[in-house]
Amino acid sequence: MVFYFKSSVVSPPYDIYVGEDKHENEELLKWAFPEDVWFHVDKLSSAHVYLRLKPGETLDDIPEAVLTDCVQLVKANSIQGNKSNNIDVVYTMFDNLKKTAGMDVGQVGFHKQKEVRKVFVEKRINEIVNRLNKTKVETKPDLRALREERDRKEREKVKEQDRMRRKAEREAAAAREEEAEKRSYSNYMKTENMSTNLDAGNDSDDFM
Repeated sequence: MVFYFKSSVVSPPYDIYVGEDKHENEELLKWAFPEDVWFHVDKLSSAHVYLRLKPGETLDDIPEAVLTDCVQLVKANSIQGNKSNNIDVVYTMFDNLKKTAGMDVGQVGFHKQKEVRKVFVEKRINEIVNRLNKTKVETKPDLRALREERDRKEREKVKEQDRMRRKAEREAAAAREEEAEKRSYSNYMKTENMSTNLDAGNDSDDFM
């Protein structure tokens, strides 16, 4: 089971999703989107929370209010973290998560530690957690199908961008060729480039 939440503190809202247990977390890890951001309580057991960014966004683009929603959701879904004040929540882009054969189910590492960020959470804010829980939806999505559909659309987008780039290049080349022809024709029609019978040494007005 996957739990979906909606962070509506900004418009348009952001989708947040959480695995029900470590096995669902493993599936999320396998089929999450590259633009997803992963959240977890630092050094404590907690739910794996994923925030889906908008196309083109990075960690720096996460609205502060949405970030607060995510860290509060992580804290609320950690048995020990929910009871403790002054904890840290770590987060990073999904692509920075590393899974090796020797890791337990649901366990992850990082490719680059420097790309992992940390947020200090002083206490649970019930107002935020209650608001998010009101948006909670339980579902059993086909995570693989969703990821494959996302990748298909991304490939189509790249193909369309490449097609538009080639079209623009052809149009630019045609415009350059047309301009070159205009310059050549203009140069040909200049008076100093024209020849007459006088230029050929024939100064007679008589014609045969």
